[in-house]
Amino acid sequence: MNILVLNGINLNMFGKRDPKQYGTITLAQIDEQLDALGAELGATVQHFQSNHEGEMAERIHQAHVDNVDAVLINAGAWTHYSYGIRDALAILKCPIVEVHMSNIHAREPFRHHSVIAEIARGQIAGFGVDSYLMGLRAAVNLVNAAKAG
Repeated sequence: MNILVLNGINLNMFGKRDPKQYGTITLAQIDEQLDALGAELGATVQHFQSNHEGEMAERIHQAHVDNVDAVLINAGAWTHYSYGIRDALAILKCPIVEVHMSNIHAREPFRHHSVIAEIARGQIAGFGVDSYLMGLRAAVNLVNAAKAG
């Protein structure tokens, strides 16, 4: 089972950016935890981060070609306005799980809306790194359920 984890704009700055919202964990540390959990769950986890919207769309297109089993995405600020990322994700035939370290619904009003939410199977927000880990578990469960029929 192949799970693609996508991290959007500014998320390479985890560990340096606003520790009140995001804690001190780095993206590399999050990736390590996802890899370990993925191995435990029988999934191979691929990681991609970009601060460039076009690069993110291209990687999503490649996920379609590669026929990944599920996508876990934290699009960062693109969550709230990038219809380009949303439309690229809509091409995929696999489950999409949206995750956020912070609770986007308890922050500034512009962060309350996600353009990705309507095409995602679910959204997990506000649990720090556990949002990613719960998201990976959810993605694996969705894939396993689909395979079981």
